Amino acid sequence: MKRKSLFALSAVVVAAAAALVPVLWSGGDNLHNGSAVAATPADQAALIKKGEYLARAGDCIACHTVRGGKQFAGGLPMATPFGTMFTPNITPDDEFGIGKWTADDFYRAMHTGRSKDGSLLYPGFPFTSYTKVTRADSDAIYAFLRSVTPVNVPSRPHELKFPFNNRNLLIGWRTLFFREGEFKPDPTKSVEWNRGAYLVEGLGHCGMCHTSINAMGGPVNSAAFAGGLIPLQNWFAPSLTSNREAGLGDWDPKDIADLLKTGVSNRGAVFGPMAEVVHNSLQYLSDEDIQAMATYLKTIPQKSEAPEHLQLETSEQFGGELLKQGQKIYADNCAKCHEANGLGRPPHFPPLANNQSIQMPSAVNPIRMVLNGGYPPSTDGNPSPYGMPPFAQALSNQEVAAVVTYIRMSWGNHGTAVSPQQVSDLRSAPLD
Repeated sequence: MKRKSLFALSAVVVAAAAALVPVLWSGGDNLHNGSAVAATPADQAALIKKGEYLARAGDCIACHTVRGGKQFAGGLPMATPFGTMFTPNITPDDEFGIGKWTADDFYRAMHTGRSKDGSLLYPGFPFTSYTKVTRADSDAIYAFLRSVTPVNVPSRPHELKFPFNNRNLLIGWRTLFFREGEFKPDPTKSVEWNRGAYLVEGLGHCGMCHTSINAMGGPVNSAAFAGGLIPLQNWFAPSLTSNREAGLGDWDPKDIADLLKTGVSNRGAVFGPMAEVVHNSLQYLSDEDIQAMATYLKTIPQKSEAPEHLQLETSEQFGGELLKQGQKIYADNCAKCHEANGLGRPPHFPPLANNQSIQMPSAVNPIRMVLNGGYPPSTDGNPSPYGMPPFAQALSNQEVAAVVTYIRMSWGNHGTAVSPQQVSDLRSAPLD
C-alpha cells in the first residue's frame, strides 16, 4: 500500500476513534496541587537549579531553541509526514510565551498533553513520555523556565496538511496511543534501576526515536525500543532489544555510561541525532543518573534476532564484486584510522569489527557516515572529538556501496551487501 493511501486510511481510523470519545475519553483534569514557589529565596534558587538540571535531562533546549536564536523562544521546524510543526515559545513572556501559565497549567501540558486553554497538543511534543514525570519535577522545570529571559516572539503556526490540521482528530489518536500516568516504581527493582527507568521512559523520551511509528504517527508499542527509521531525517535508530543492533546485553556498564556521557566508548561512538542528544542533554547528567540509565538499559529483554527492516537486496554475485572492490577502497581511505583489521583505535577511532551498528540489517547509518562524515559530540569528557571526513564528492554510489559492503562483511561481521541504489537515495537526505 502506498504511503498516501496509508495516510488516508489513518485519517479514517482516527476519525472513527474520535467518534468513540464520549464513551472512551474524559476531558476532565485529575491534577493534584503542586507548588513552583519555595519558602525561602535559597530554597527557590535550589528549585530553579533542580529544574535546570531536569530540563537538560528532558532535552528541552534541543527543540525549543533555533540555532543561533534566543534560548527557549521556539520556532524550530519539525518536518513530519503530515506537514511541518514549529516548536512554541516557552520563555516567561506574557504575550507569546508561558508568562501567564500557572504551575498547574504547565503540569497539565506535561501530564495530559493539553495547553493552558485546554486545546490538545500535537504529539511532536513528547507528552506520551512526559506524562510519567512527577508533579514535583514538573514544578521544578516550570520554576526554571520562569527564571529564563522572556523573549517577545510569537510562536509560528503549524503547517500541517488536511486533515491533520484538524486538532479534533487528536482525540482519536490519543484514544489509541496515549495512556496518562506518572511513573510508578517497580518495588521488585533497585532504586538505581527505577531511577534509570524514569529517565529513559519519561524525561529522556528515548522511545520517541527507538520505537518505530505507524502510518498514523503512533508508536508501535508492541515493539517498544525495537528501533526504526526516523521519518524524514533518514537516520536509523537501532533496536535496543536486539544484540544484533544496539542491544546492550553484552556491553560492559562502563562502556554504556561512557557512550551516554561522552559520546564515545570502547564499543563505538554516537553520530547523527544521538550526537545532539549527548551534546545538549546527556553530558550534563550526573554520573549517578547516567549509571542508573545504563543499569536500566542493560535489563531491557534481548532477542537473538534483529527486527525485520526493509533493506534493498543485491545478488550474491554482485555482492561478491562489491566486496572485492570495497577492500581496495577501504585500504586506501579507511585503514589509516580504523586499521586494516577493523579494530580501530578506540575511543577516538571506533572499531568496525564486531560493531553492531555496522552490521545490523539496516545499512542506513554506515552509508550516511561514509557519504556525509561527521563528529561525535564535543563534551566535557571528550572536548576535542576526532571526526570522519565526508566521501560524497570523492566516491561514486557504487564505490560507497562497495566500501560499506566490505566493512559489513569483513572481520567476522555478519552484515549483507549494500545496493548502490540505496546510496543514491540517501545522497539527498537532510544533513540537519
